[in-house]
Amino acid sequence: MHIAICGNIGSGKTTLATQLAAHYGWDVEFEAVDNNPYLANFYEDMTRWSFHLQVFFLNSRFQQIKNIQGSDNSTIQDRTIYEDAYIFATNLHKSKFLNDRDYSTYLTLFNSMIQHVNPPDLLVYLKADVPKLVSQIQKRGRDYEEAIRLDYLKNLNQHYEDWIGGYDLGKLLIIDVTDLDFVANKEDFSHIYERIDGEVHGLFSENPNV
Repeated sequence: MHIAICGNIGSGKTTLATQLAAHYGWDVEFEAVDNNPYLANFYEDMTRWSFHLQVFFLNSRFQQIKNIQGSDNSTIQDRTIYEDAYIFATNLHKSKFLNDRDYSTYLTLFNSMIQHVNPPDLLVYLKADVPKLVSQIQKRGRDYEEAIRLDYLKNLNQHYEDWIGGYDLGKLLIIDVTDLDFVANKEDFSHIYERIDGEVHGLFSENPNV
């Protein structure tokens, strides 16, 4: 089984993926953040580094998909390849940080890759408002994230709403985490886990071979 956790920067994807992987005893694929050679440069100069960053993320995510599809183990994935294209690259292009030529090249690469990608069995979208995202980003204290602008987060949230509103590739679970703290509050984590667990058991019931 392949479960993917999606959501904006600071929504809690990595934390939840870690907790769920430990709970189920499944493999986990994390987003390439700590070993990303472009991320700090990107937040300092988005126009110069957007294309480099997006190609790095796209390739990293495609490699994760190959690992997931080639594995006999169930896996939880921290962010999806779809978000790379439909959320982040699209937002950068519309915001004039990614020019037409580079965006076209990026989409050509994405469309070639996506032909070899199976969607997740369950997509979990962590929805949060901008103040919540800012609070979470500040808590984790990554220096390069101090340059993230509020309008950047707001635009990403809108792209997420648009994409999720039309998502039809598989099962979707939307969880509003704006007023939840599933790290400090066990009841909040239990609430999230119970909703996800219900979906997981449903998937196993529908197809005992997954």
